[in-house]
Amino acid sequence: MLVTLMKAKLHRATVTQADLDYEGSIAIDRDLLDASGILPHEQVDVLNITTGARFTTYAIEAPRGSKVIGVNGAAARLVQKGDKVIVVTYGMLPSEEARNYAPTVVLLDEGNEIKKAA
Repeated sequence: MLVTLMKAKLHRATVTQADLDYEGSIAIDRDLLDASGILPHEQVDVLNITTGARFTTYAIEAPRGSKVIGVNGAAARLVQKGDKVIVVTYGMLPSEEARNYAPTVVLLDEGNEIKKAA
């Protein structure tokens, strides 16, 4: 049997921009993608800590070192600049492998700097 587990998350990221006119997605600084293991075009859930809103979209790469967390398209209605969000990805593993699996968790500070990654 396969089980769905958290693959990775960016915890307490700060939204730096919301662009209603862009076609969709969430732009994430390449450094943060690398640290978390989230891939460009990978499906992500975004959990808005500030408002409680939740939505699914896909990640796109923002410039390395930019600290950008930019929500685009229709989802931009669900966030505001400065909101705190959690960005989560999931994967499926056989239950035997899942027992010993550990996801990647990247904790961020107010400026989207990595405080801790494990």
